Amino acid sequence: MFESKYSKVLTVILVIVIIAIVALLAFLGYDYYQKYSVTKQASDFVDNYQSDVTTGDKENTTNDNQEQNNATLDGLDDTPTSNTSNSGSSTGTKKTFKGFTTVGTMKIPKINFEYPILEKLTTQSLATSVVALYPSGDSINQPGNTVIVGHNYRNGLFFSNLKKLSNGDKIYITDYRGTSITYTIYNKFEASET
Repeated sequence: MFESKYSKVLTVILVIVIIAIVALLAFLGYDYYQKYSVTKQASDFVDNYQSDVTTGDKENTTNDNQEQNNATLDGLDDTPTSNTSNSGSSTGTKKTFKGFTTVGTMKIPKINFEYPILEKLTTQSLATSVVALYPSGDSINQPGNTVIVGHNYRNGLFFSNLKKLSNGDKIYITDYRGTSITYTIYNKFEASET
């Protein structure tokens, strides 16, 4: 009789463990699918954006030297050391990504980061992609400081892999006018909350 109760308890525990394992695998599978879907949509948008900008007005494409810009990326201070840019037409058109107006795209090849830069900072836009906080969207890739903000999710989305970057890594930002600038990381640090 004792063995019968003992085997029933073990059977119940085994069923609970199997259910927990299946639930965990389902959760991990859904999380992976969601991350893949978000990354794929953003990557496809960036690729289409880049091809639209480069084929939009090839006659006005020139190489100009621009003043040194500063970009602050969620705790990293990144300044371009390459001051060349490819300027397309000065009158580009802004596109939309998931209902939000974009002002450009940002690529960081080392960490497979490809996202559109959204124009207006809202709770929903910040959950969708990275956002140009300062200056306004029309001034990205212009002389002066630039601040682009985004979440640091634990699942690999947005700025979650910035810790893998090191000095000398490249960041590519293209604005809606076709101006493309390559930034090189020369220093990284974590800023305080204030």
